[in-house]
This record gives sequence, structure tokens and C-alpha cells, in this order.
Amino acid sequence: MKILIVDTYYDKYLETFYKKNHNLKKYEYDFQLKALLNSNFGTSDTYSYYLNKNNWEACDLIVNCLYLQNAWAKNKDFKISKFISNIPHKFSKLPIIGRKLVNMNGLLDIAKEQIKAYKPEILYCQDLSFFPEEILLEIKKENNIRLLVGQIACPLPPKSFLNPYDLILTSFPHFVNRLRNDGKNCDYFKIGFDQRILSKTRQNNRDIDFSFVGGISKYHNYASKNIEYLIKNANLQVYGYGANNLPFNSNIRKKHKGERWGLEMYDILSRSKISFNRHINVAENNANNMRLFEATGMGSLLLTDKKDNLKELFEEDREIVTYRSKEEALDKYIYLINKPEELAK
Repeated sequence: MKILIVDTYYDKYLETFYKKNHNLKKYEYDFQLKALLNSNFGTSDTYSYYLNKNNWEACDLIVNCLYLQNAWAKNKDFKISKFISNIPHKFSKLPIIGRKLVNMNGLLDIAKEQIKAYKPEILYCQDLSFFPEEILLEIKKENNIRLLVGQIACPLPPKSFLNPYDLILTSFPHFVNRLRNDGKNCDYFKIGFDQRILSKTRQNNRDIDFSFVGGISKYHNYASKNIEYLIKNANLQVYGYGANNLPFNSNIRKKHKGERWGLEMYDILSRSKISFNRHINVAENNANNMRLFEATGMGSLLLTDKKDNLKELFEEDREIVTYRSKEEALDKYIYLINKPEELAK
């Protein structure tokens, strides 16, 4: 059984990665893909690695990476009929304009050709906003795709993007019935931690008392006040992206430590005694984000917002610590940082 996993990476991450590795864009496709996967952004090659280990044939595509996809097209002598430019991927979610932009980008053409070349029986898409409905239906029909699967843990795209999928997996428990009520076959799919990361990172002394590594965006505005409060009252160290979009007088913006992606993010977690967590607005009252598992996987004490389903994932006050308000988060931080034996336990 052949499975092709289609992913997209944050545009900001790709920009940063290629700036740090400025000669990478000159290399062949396979070399670039390996470098990107080895940087351990997002789920990286976790799915394909363990599927292959269990005798399934699987590989990865990163379909919105301009340099990577251009290298594939050049290697295959595949001519792009449309102008390719580095259009931010976020615009692809716009129902009409986005469709035109992604087509103009030429990335859809390359992705379609890659799928055709691989001949998968199962197509597994980790970004439901990349392929417009008519393109996905065309791919499904032309390549005899037996099962088209999508995964989501972010705001839903327009319904037309969801229509072609045979199955949608989500780590949002509340999305399951919502999508089923819309006629979609949907199942709850928990996320986790890839232990291979431990062999790629240093075992650091924990020289950071309290950290947060993550995005600051309009989708997190409810929780940003908590971060502002903890910066002021607990010297919370904040890393990630999006701070430049905040007002100039924001504590987050003034105290921000800069971007950290992939293995650099794991390095901060491995140095942190306590890792702060908060959820995206669309998660509502459910715990589901990657940081739950990234922080605990790296052995940092997780201080996370109280959610209804946390007991299904962790044992509270033994494996993790929770808070209901910014004041409670501060109280628990102060208590734990002054009780090193209890914190370590």
C-alpha cells in the first residue's frame, strides 16, 4: 500500500530556513527535502518514517516550498505554464482569489505532477486549504486514489475545500460531530511526540526558569493577555513568531527573544524548567496542541490551560500542572520554581 503525505510549512519558517541555509536552494530536490525534514519542523517525516518501519510504503511532499518544488520541476524537466512567485500561502484560503493565486504560483501544477509520478493509493493531506475542490477531485480521479484523507487542527477552510475527502482526522474533539453533521466522515486522532528527537538534541542544563515558544496571532488573542501578564510578573521568556504584529507598547513585543523553529525550539524546551502553554481560540475547551507533547517529551514541566479532555491525555498534578486564570498560573509558577525537588518530580 503506497501512501503519499502532503504537507505545507509556515511561510515564515521557510523564509527563515533558506536564509540560514542560503546555498540550499542550489541543491537537488532530494537534498533539500532531506534538509527540511531533518530540521524537525511540525510533524516532519514522523508519519512516513513509522509507516515505512511497519511495512507500508510512504513518502513526504512539502508542496508550498518554492525552492524545493522548483528543484523537482527542474530535475524532471517539467515545464510550468504559469508564473511562479513566492506568494504567501495564507492567501490560498481565500475561496476565489486564493485559488487564482496558487494556480498562478504554479505550485499546484508541480504537486499534481508529483502525485501522478508517485501513484499513491492513499493521499494524506495535512493542509486542507492547499488544494481547491476541483483540483483535488481531478487528482483523485486521474490517479485512482482509493482513499483521500485530510488532517486538521486549525480553523476550518471554506466547505468546498473539504468536499472531496473520504475521511478527515482531527485532534479537536469538538470538530468530530461538527464535521459529521456536515456529512463528512470524521474521526478523532490524537497527536504525540516522536522520540527520535531526543537523539537529535543536546541534554541541556535547565538554565531557563520559565518559557513560552509559539506563535502570536489573531487566533491566539484570548490567551495573549496571559502571556503579557506573566512576562511582567514572572519574567516569562517568550520565543516564536508574530510579535512584530503587536502594538509597540506590548510587553510581548518589547521582551520577545526571537524566532525558534524545529530543533532550535526543542533546544529551548530542553533548557526550560517550566514551559507555559495556551491554546488557539478555535480549540475552545479542548486540549490538543503540539506543545503539550513537545514540552513533556523534552522533560520540561508543562503548565497548561485547564481543558475538558486533559484527563484523557495526562494525569494532572503528576504529569502536568494546569491553570484556569493568569493569576493561578503565576501562583503555581512561583510555588514550583521555589520547590525544585517537587518541580523535578
